[in-house]
Amino acid sequence: MSVTTREENAPPAAATLRPGSLGTADIAFFVISAAAPLTVMAGVAPLAVLLGGIGAPAGYLIAGITLAVFAVGFTTMSRHVRSGGAFYAYITRGLGRPVGIGAALLALIGYNGMEIGVYGLLGSAGRDTAKALFGIDVPWLPIALAGLLLIGYGGYRSIEFGARLLGVLLVAETGILVLLAGGVLVRGGAHGLSAASFAPDHVFVSGTAVVLAFAFAAFTGFESTVIYRREARDPERTVPRATYVAVAFLGLFYAFMVWIIIQAFGDRDVIAAAGQDPGGLFFTAITTYVGGWAADLMHVFIVTSIIASLLAFHNAINRYALALAEEGVLPRRLGRIHPGHRSPYLAGVAQTVVGLVVVLGFWAAGADPYDQLLLWVNTPGMIGLFALQLLAAIAVPCYFRRVRHEEGTVRTVLAPTVAAVLLATAIGLVITHIDLFTGASATVNTLLILIAPAVFVAGLGLAWWLRRERPAVYEAFAAEPTEPTEPTEPTEPTEPTVPTERAEPADPADPAEPAEPAEPADSVGVTE
Repeated sequence: MSVTTREENAPPAAATLRPGSLGTADIAFFVISAAAPLTVMAGVAPLAVLLGGIGAPAGYLIAGITLAVFAVGFTTMSRHVRSGGAFYAYITRGLGRPVGIGAALLALIGYNGMEIGVYGLLGSAGRDTAKALFGIDVPWLPIALAGLLLIGYGGYRSIEFGARLLGVLLVAETGILVLLAGGVLVRGGAHGLSAASFAPDHVFVSGTAVVLAFAFAAFTGFESTVIYRREARDPERTVPRATYVAVAFLGLFYAFMVWIIIQAFGDRDVIAAAGQDPGGLFFTAITTYVGGWAADLMHVFIVTSIIASLLAFHNAINRYALALAEEGVLPRRLGRIHPGHRSPYLAGVAQTVVGLVVVLGFWAAGADPYDQLLLWVNTPGMIGLFALQLLAAIAVPCYFRRVRHEEGTVRTVLAPTVAAVLLATAIGLVITHIDLFTGASATVNTLLILIAPAVFVAGLGLAWWLRRERPAVYEAFAAEPTEPTEPTEPTEPTEPTVPTERAEPADPADPAEPAEPAEPADSVGVTE
């Protein structure tokens, strides 16, 4: 008589994200790549210099310091909240489920806006690169569609594949900027090297407000380190380290490269040069100090920089969608994990389809890929992510006020409170100077600004509906998960036996391993 063990009858365990896949450097590659340093420098920094003067480098340092202060409370929270929902989980714990669900919808729409709009930039930059290098005119749509397929494939593959690819692309885009910096430093700039950019007379001027608006936007995506918690090695250490590494690198690198481009033309002449050809400022500099071949490489690396940013945001969106599917807020099919690659592949397919619909819609309407697809879709996403940072900063002291903890006051009260004030100021600067980001009419700008609050209000409505129609989903929203363990191969029993009598049940009063206590129930926040 054959013997069938209980293990043989059990269905195979569902695939999960692969824990322990990412170290500090891997996570940092994802978030720094999302910021697209080369694209920000070549495309946006000249405008910061033109409008803010030679004190522009200090603006990037100020933005970096502000976000480092935010990261203090943010990373402290990450040690206490393990949910894959990251932003919305933190906000739920501090400010309650309705605000948390509103934040979840805002995060989903915000990150999608940041990514999908960039397909317009990819099409525009790819077209410009083909024209500059080969003298041919290529329509932007095929380039954007090719990007959609490439990014969709990258998200389908394992997270290790994405980390390795982003590492290579990030080295390329930062390397070409370092090459430019070396050329400028070796030749002493246009008129000798100068530290005037950091003098108070050039920093504390009216144009600095404009620089700060650009500078804060240049850090977008750095906060997504916490999204990779479930795939990180020793997340209590790697996630905070990656966050600080990303903020420090971006702040210092941005400030250094903006200072370098000022030295390349000289303090007296750089503003005039930026006014004549802002889009060509970095290309002119690298041609002068390194050579035309380096300018050709810069064209190529701007395209790869955009691809890296798209892949980083795509992976972040997929993991937010995965978390919301597991919560039951989105269809649970989106929470399926690929058994081989261990990626949230159905969430990735859905995100690619959404991107395709938006891109084709703008193309069918005859929209410009840069002025409309990029700026009109990207700007609301940027405002939404700023709002999430502000809500998270407010949530930190509210959460720690209600739970027992051993964290210091600086981490739980002082730093997040200061960060909230500074982030509110940053949002005000961005909204006040929204025309610099969009180049659109006052009516269009007003609509773009209102999208983020409208999405948040829709999220509050969703919270009300969930509480009424699906109370179990509502009550379990952003609850602490049971950390998945890496599945192991089953071992063959040495001598299968047929049980002849019913086994005695285990004594429930004597567990082999006590479970870790969960956060207090009231730590989720006010539910009304």
